[in-house]
Amino acid sequence: MESTTLLNGKFSFKVLNNGSLDKTKVICRDCQSEFSYHRSTSTLKYHLMAKHPAGDSSQPPQRQQTLDAFRSRQMDNATKNQLTAAIAKWLATSCRPISLVEDEGLTEIIRIASKDSLYEAPSRATIMDRIDTLYSTERAAVKDKLEQAEAVSLTGDYWTSVSNDNYLGVTAHYFTRQWELQSHALTVMKTEERHFADNVVDHFMTVAREWGIEEKVASLTTDSARNMVAAARQLPFEHVPCVAHSVHRAVTVSLHNSPFDSALAKCRKLVGHFKHSPANASELKQQQAAHHQKQEALTQEVPTRWNSTLEMVKRVHRNIKPLRDALALHPTRIPMPTAAELEKTKKLETALEHCRYVSDLLGGEMYVSCSVVLPALCHLSRVMDATEDDPAYMVKFKATFKADMDGRKDKYNTTWLRIATALDPRFKDLKCLTKPDRVQVWNSIRTLLMEMQRPAELDDTPEPAKKKPALMLADESSSDEEEDSVERCIDRYKAEPMINLDDSPQEWWSTHAASHRELAILARRYLSTPATSVPSERLFSLSGHVVQKRRASLSPENVNRLVCLSNWLKAKK
Repeated sequence: MESTTLLNGKFSFKVLNNGSLDKTKVICRDCQSEFSYHRSTSTLKYHLMAKHPAGDSSQPPQRQQTLDAFRSRQMDNATKNQLTAAIAKWLATSCRPISLVEDEGLTEIIRIASKDSLYEAPSRATIMDRIDTLYSTERAAVKDKLEQAEAVSLTGDYWTSVSNDNYLGVTAHYFTRQWELQSHALTVMKTEERHFADNVVDHFMTVAREWGIEEKVASLTTDSARNMVAAARQLPFEHVPCVAHSVHRAVTVSLHNSPFDSALAKCRKLVGHFKHSPANASELKQQQAAHHQKQEALTQEVPTRWNSTLEMVKRVHRNIKPLRDALALHPTRIPMPTAAELEKTKKLETALEHCRYVSDLLGGEMYVSCSVVLPALCHLSRVMDATEDDPAYMVKFKATFKADMDGRKDKYNTTWLRIATALDPRFKDLKCLTKPDRVQVWNSIRTLLMEMQRPAELDDTPEPAKKKPALMLADESSSDEEEDSVERCIDRYKAEPMINLDDSPQEWWSTHAASHRELAILARRYLSTPATSVPSERLFSLSGHVVQKRRASLSPENVNRLVCLSNWLKAKK
């Protein structure tokens, strides 16, 4: 039987004059009020709660919300503090503008997530205070780690911001007691003076003194700019030129006025045609899809960007058919490389892949790279030897490349690099060196070990600091007992099995340092040296997210704080 009532008989359908029921109208049985009904009882329930609360049995009686109950829906202070700290850490780590806290969208998102409709984001001043506190905490932690380090290596380079300010970026590298290789930014310091050698010396010494590591710095890795090389002669620690810069420079010299000029010029024009026109780029993507290829943009060659020539050539080769079809849609004067030119660039690509491999191998921060320099250059020299199958243009390229690299050997700190290679259990056989050079390396290590064992003479007048490898040239008498002890130390190390190339030298030293204590001290000093100045250059990439056109008025102190703090926080992840 069809029901004539709703809500447990509280409402009934309206009865028409002919005796039928109007299912669109209902009557309240308590007050005879008439309501429209469209299959929803929300209005009817509201009427019962408002007018007949005592008789409403469908829901428990409602009371007016108290102030305490209202407050319970708001975020508590502890959660607010945690959220403020998280926002400050997020902005510092990702180098976001502080003004983001004033964005209404961020506040709305937090209100929805927290279900606190009255939440207000912290002010810019509050976030800056939190960032300052976070910076002080992280800086103290980094300084404490540097105090515990036995030897520290630095990298450094200069950079100009969008506001035309000069900055010096410096990073520190060292082994912890557990032989973990650590890397930290020390400063992104604004410099006012011209970068003459004397000023460069003052800048680096200021950074070392500020962090209390003046006596611990073993080496400084920079590019081979003349002012850097001249400054290195005056600094009390060793200078290691960036090898990756040398490899890139050798590639640039070898390609200048080479048989590849015509093919590379066509590749540049081809890339420019599709890079500088959205319509042309869209047509290329359509052709890539038609050929069932990955939709990717072409890469423009940039003279100062490492391996950009290689990447340009590779992408042109991968997309040669889509490029042809895209150009055919609208005939232009852009020429495609001929089959012979493509063959040339294919052989060039093979050679440049070895250069990219060496650059990537030497550019890391969290693994040992200094000891890899000489084996990597030896490998590069072998693959650049001309073969009988090489055409004349490849013979010329390889010869020019090898001649340029050989001409730069005198600029490398080969003494430092050779000792680092010997102290790496992957390369201690020194196969990358000639036999006379191997003997000389072990003799140098003997001299260093004997100098370590010889007690320092007490003298009230301190002598000027000497560069560490100068000790290898010391010609002082030593006792037979010292020589025997040193010889046994070296022999024990040589007798240890070599490890694979993929194994970690710091892991080997972490388990063998106790049995090779003297050599372990040297290993901490030499193996922590980066092979390139890339770590300090990465600071400039990070700085680019901070010193933008919208934030060009940032003070140098805030630039330094934000960049360093971001580096430290990312290193902890």
